[in-house]
Amino acid sequence: MNNRNVKNIATIVVVAILSSVITLFGYNAVSKNNSKEISNSSVSIEQNEYADSFDQDRNVRLANLTTQQGYPDFTEAASRSVNGVVHVKVKSVSQQQYQYMNPFDFFFGFGDRNVQPREQIGFGSGVIISKDGYIITNNHVVEGATEVTVSLNDNREMTAKVIGTDPQTDIALIKIEGNDFPYLTFGNSDALQVGEWVLAVGNPFNLTSTVTAGIVSAKNRGNIVGGNLGIQSFIQVDAAVNRGNSGGALVNTKGELVGINTAIFSQSGDFNGLAFAVPISIAGKVAADLKQYGTVQRAVLGIQVPNIEMIRREDPAKASELSQIVGVVIEKFGDRSAAKAAGLEIGDIIKSINNVQIKNFAGLQDQLSRYRPGDKVKVTVERNGKEQSYTVELKNDAGNTDIQRSSDSMNLLGATFNDIPNNRKQQLGISSGVEVASVDNSGLFRKEGINKGFIIMRVNNTPVNSGSDIAKIVSSVNSSSQDKVILIAGFYPNGRTQYIAIDLSQGRR
Repeated sequence: MNNRNVKNIATIVVVAILSSVITLFGYNAVSKNNSKEISNSSVSIEQNEYADSFDQDRNVRLANLTTQQGYPDFTEAASRSVNGVVHVKVKSVSQQQYQYMNPFDFFFGFGDRNVQPREQIGFGSGVIISKDGYIITNNHVVEGATEVTVSLNDNREMTAKVIGTDPQTDIALIKIEGNDFPYLTFGNSDALQVGEWVLAVGNPFNLTSTVTAGIVSAKNRGNIVGGNLGIQSFIQVDAAVNRGNSGGALVNTKGELVGINTAIFSQSGDFNGLAFAVPISIAGKVAADLKQYGTVQRAVLGIQVPNIEMIRREDPAKASELSQIVGVVIEKFGDRSAAKAAGLEIGDIIKSINNVQIKNFAGLQDQLSRYRPGDKVKVTVERNGKEQSYTVELKNDAGNTDIQRSSDSMNLLGATFNDIPNNRKQQLGISSGVEVASVDNSGLFRKEGINKGFIIMRVNNTPVNSGSDIAKIVSSVNSSSQDKVILIAGFYPNGRTQYIAIDLSQGRR
C-alpha cells in the first residue's frame, strides 16, 4: 500500500470520528433543550398557581428514568413518593341505641339522647404537599372524625387538624405542625396520556409505604361514584388500589403528584382491576381554596344538559344520537345564567373552554372546576354547523361573582357556640354536643326558633363537639350546588329531642 492510499484512509477515519463527535454533541444539546422545554411546560398555569399556594419548589423535579434494557425505572420516583405519603388514622364516635327508638327518630336516621358512644377507628392515606405540613386526603377518610392522627414514613406520629373538606370532589385538607416535611410537587394531570405508566402510593390494609404500578387506562371518566360527588372526572388506572389507599398519591414516573386515589371498581370491596383518582388539576384547586377561603369556590356556566340515561328509556334513538355528539349540548339555562348573559343559546354545542376541547360533560366539569366566580373564559360553541366564541364571566351558584368564605356560611346562622365539658355531657346523657351561646335577630337560627341554651348533638347526622365542627358542615353544604339544607338534631335541657331543618339559601333577613 503506497503512502497516498494510507493518507486517504487516515483522512476518511479522521472525518468519520469528527462526524461522530459532532453528532453526539448535537444530540446532547438537543436533548438538553428538549428536557428543559418539557420541564418548563410540565405544569399548567393554573396548577402553578395552586402550587404557589403551598410554596412548592418547582425546581424539585425528577427526570424520566429508564433501565439499561429500556424499561421504565420507578425506583427514584417510588423512593421520593413514599416519604411524602402518610398513613392517616381517624377516630370517630357512632351513636348506639340501647333503650327505645322513637319512630320519628328512626325515619331520619337518628337515635334519641339515650345512647352510648362507640368509638370507631378508620384508616386511609394522605399526601404532604408543602414543607409546613399541609396534607391532601379524601373527604370520606376524615368525615365525622373526632381525632385525626398522621404517621410519616420515618415513623413519627402527629395529630392533624382538619382545615376543610369538600364532599363534592371527595377531597379534604388537613395539617400537621412543623417544618421541612418531605412533600410531593404537583405534576400536570392534563398531560397524562392513556397507556402512560403511573404509581399508586398508599397504605392498603394498613401496610404502610406500599407502591403499586400500572398504566392510565382512561381519562375524564364519569358516572363512577354516586352519593354527593357532584364533580366526577376521574383518572382511571389499573394499578392495584385497595382499602386504605384512599387519599394516597398517584404519581408519574418523574415522581410528580398527578392524582389522589379515591375509588375502586369492585363488588367485593377489594381491587378488581380498575381504580380511580381525582386529577391534581381538580384536587390542587380544591386544596388551595380550602386553605385560602375555608370553602371551595365553584364557578358555573348556568346551563342544563340532556340526561341521556333518562332519555334512553323513552327514546333510545334520540339518546343514541346525543351520545354521538362530541361536546356538550345546552338544553336549558339556569336562573341568572352566565352563559345566557354572554350570548349562548339553547341547542348550542360547547366544543371548548379556553381552547381546551370538551368531549363530554365530565370534561366540561373538569375544566370549570379550575376556575372561580368572576373568572372570564372563552367558550366556543357549534351553532348551525358553524363555530362561534363568546367570553363568559363565570358566576357562583347564587348567580353572582362573590367569593365565599367559611365565615360567611356561619354568619347565615347568626349564632355563637360554647363547647360542653365531658362531665356535663354525661349528665345530659349525650356523647356529643354543642351549646348555643347566643343568637341574633337576623339569623336563620332565630327564624327557625333555635335560641340560647339549645344543645346541638348532630348536624346532618354527623356528631358535633365545637362551633368549628358546625362551621365545616355548614360551609360544605353551602358550597354545594345541591340542596343547601342542614338537619339539626338537638334539645333544650329537660326537653325532648327536636329535628330542625334549616335552608341556607334563605340567607339573613
